Amino acid sequence: MSETVVKPFLSDVKALRKRARAHIEAGALTESYKGDVGKAIEILQNVLATEIVCVLRYTQNAIAAVGIDSESVREEFMEHAGEEQEHMMLVAERINQLGGDPNFNPEGLATRSASEYGSAETLVDMIKENLIAERIAVEHYRELIRYFADDDPTTRVMLEAILAKEEEHASDMHDLLVAREGTPFLPGPN
Repeated sequence: MSETVVKPFLSDVKALRKRARAHIEAGALTESYKGDVGKAIEILQNVLATEIVCVLRYTQNAIAAVGIDSESVREEFMEHAGEEQEHMMLVAERINQLGGDPNFNPEGLATRSASEYGSAETLVDMIKENLIAERIAVEHYRELIRYFADDDPTTRVMLEAILAKEEEHASDMHDLLVAREGTPFLPGPN
């Protein structure tokens, strides 16, 4: 039977209080923050742009979706637009916490975003473009989660929550595509 090693609590509360008072101008960033703040803000500005583009694409698709079975797809697009807006706000708030100014400027938005706005005209093409965008987001967030790791656990945890929702969105778009085309792209259970 292996022996359990108990790690002692190492923080000196008096020292924590002293450091907190000494560096009040740093806001939420304390000496224990291990990440590169400037790089984190730069990365999150691109994430913000990606989420803005996703809000715009889903909103436009919800308005433009037409056809005999478009109502349920429109509702799904609007739900996703709302959730992407929630992601946008989380990322913007994190940029602010890190001391940055969230960039909502539409100029250059497409070049800052990992996702594309798209130009689909048919319902099936809209679904496909959204599925592609969600797949890009999933891969991008996984990469960013590895990047932030333990250097910035707050940003990592935020991105993990967003990733879970983006995976759900990708699954939703896949299901909509299967419902319209009849052939699953994903392998079924064996």
